Amino acid sequence: MTENIARIREGFGSHPVKLIAVTKNARPKQIEEAFQTGVTEFGESRVQDALTKIDVMPTWLKEKASWHFIGHLQNNKVKQAVGTFAMIHSVDSLRLAQEISRVAQIKNIKQAILLQVKMAVDPNKFGFEPQELKNCFAEIIKLPGLECKGLMTITPADATGSIRQECFMGLKRLRDELAEQTGVYLPELSMGMSDDWQQALQCGSTMLRIGTAIFHV
Repeated sequence: MTENIARIREGFGSHPVKLIAVTKNARPKQIEEAFQTGVTEFGESRVQDALTKIDVMPTWLKEKASWHFIGHLQNNKVKQAVGTFAMIHSVDSLRLAQEISRVAQIKNIKQAILLQVKMAVDPNKFGFEPQELKNCFAEIIKLPGLECKGLMTITPADATGSIRQECFMGLKRLRDELAEQTGVYLPELSMGMSDDWQQALQCGSTMLRIGTAIFHV
């Protein structure tokens, strides 16, 4: 696993990008090993799985690691998610943004979020349609308790290289357009996973969500 992480980091070159190690299929000892190689950002797609894993982590890791939520967040899990995760990558509807805002206000915190966009037709993925996000973005960024940091996307599982390229570059263009229209600083583009991170990196990704390519040994 250490070799996997080193190989991935070497592939980053001079790109300023954050590695989110996705721990869906990782054992606690593997998470500790990844941390000891310098990985400090971890991602989970289920709230309960994250809470269970965080609970068994040693104190020295808990104090320095950050956890990111990258899966579909149901409204009834928002209370647990807000404040637990440094960032919620997968805010896929206005309704969910409003619920996160409500809970963040109750907890008196600012919750960092990314807005998930469906850049290609895919019935298996959640997310805003690009035009839908344009229509409600101004409303989302006014919600108290939220700090919108950028956008996120997941490419279809069967996407070709050209479709992935369109998705990644389309997300970057959408981010730039929203930032220009509203004056809101949107530094993050969370795009790229184990099978397409190199292409995402070339298209401007700032956060790579990599699991299998790290923990599969």
